[in-house]
Amino acid sequence: MNELSAAFSPTDYRYAVPELRDFCTEAAFVKYKARVEAAVARAFAKRGILREELCDEIVEAASKVTAEEVRAEEQKTRHDIRALVNAIRNRVSDEAKPFVHLSATSYDIVDTANALRYKNAVQKVILPEMLALERVWIELARREKETLQIGRTHGQHAEPLTFGFAISQYVSRWGSRILRLREASENLVGKFSGAVGAYNATSLLFDGDPDAPEEFEREVLSLLGVKPAAVSTQIVPPEPLCDFVHAVVSSFSVLANFCDDIRHLQRTEIAEVRERVAEGQVGSSTMPHKRNPAGLEGVKSLWKRFMPQVVTTHLDQISEHQRDLTNSASQRYTQELLVVFAYCVRRLTGISKRLEVDRARMLANFQISAGDIVAEPLYILLSYYGHPDAHEFVRRKSLQAYEERKSLREVVERADEILPYLRKFTSEQRAKVFDAEKYVGRAAEKAERVASYWEEVLKGL
Repeated sequence: MNELSAAFSPTDYRYAVPELRDFCTEAAFVKYKARVEAAVARAFAKRGILREELCDEIVEAASKVTAEEVRAEEQKTRHDIRALVNAIRNRVSDEAKPFVHLSATSYDIVDTANALRYKNAVQKVILPEMLALERVWIELARREKETLQIGRTHGQHAEPLTFGFAISQYVSRWGSRILRLREASENLVGKFSGAVGAYNATSLLFDGDPDAPEEFEREVLSLLGVKPAAVSTQIVPPEPLCDFVHAVVSSFSVLANFCDDIRHLQRTEIAEVRERVAEGQVGSSTMPHKRNPAGLEGVKSLWKRFMPQVVTTHLDQISEHQRDLTNSASQRYTQELLVVFAYCVRRLTGISKRLEVDRARMLANFQISAGDIVAEPLYILLSYYGHPDAHEFVRRKSLQAYEERKSLREVVERADEILPYLRKFTSEQRAKVFDAEKYVGRAAEKAERVASYWEEVLKGL
């Protein structure tokens, strides 16, 4: 049976990001846990408790242990960490064996390994992918900063803006998520404080030195580049991981929102943007003409599958007393969230690069409501120049224009009672009120400023 036909999860064969195999596979998890075991041996050697040659044995054995060995051992032990310990012990001399896993509890190893591999996965693979997407969106916002588009609220035509300004919203939201996920990954913590977090075991080894247990914890974790929790039970406090998952999911939500906006703009009756399709790409098995936004819909679908994981992570905050096992199985899926999120970031980067903007269609759609858009600026200026009930006046005239199938300007300029107010308008105000294409506010300038801001902020990442 080949690897594809043997896989249970589509993450393995459909959404995998190969660069994350070094962090998110079971083999990688074993390697990271073994690295923690090696760090414990090195810290003992640094304190003169373990001879260097015995430490070297343990470090080498930890570097060579495989997931297959651990899995085979777990069939006997029914305990994953004891299986890892036995697999390492099987590779070292009898003299070194007592020091493998000495004074550690399982989650000293598991939580520390998870903190390290998730941090590395984000900073080595996921953040670069996020930055690549941000650069594409910045370029798109700049390119289309002057492209007139009708703004939409509640699915209805609202006021003019530019397409670049609309994209700049995502530039800013995504930039903030990049910073948040980087911070959350750096705030993941590990522990080496024993079965209930009170340093019971290491206190036996460092008898007479009350500060040594916590110093030893810092020494072990510093070898791995992980910060220790301020205080822990058998497990690390759940909030850093909860914040981390939330940062991933909230970033994923920005992608889902972008997908909704862009795929709606591809609707046949709107058709303001489209994806450039690959040679031979098929949109439908029966309708040869179809160009479906399948990639955007796929990302939205994956977001629906993984967004609820943030709820599970909040549920994992609850653990009875010093620890129970109700978070054990559920937390094993954090790595799958990272893989699928990275896949979606990469997928949207490709889609965004291929995005084609139909400026003529944007203008045509804009002109559908151009005669109505003057309602807001007209009401605002009438109020500014003293009309006692400008909103109601413009509302009634808008209804009249609709019923008479005329422009609002035609109807308003025939209303004698409003002429004294209209005469107060400056030439620039009159131009913006009665030429909807000029009523775009600071959309283009804001799009450029947003693009430049995030380009500068993220330059060093």
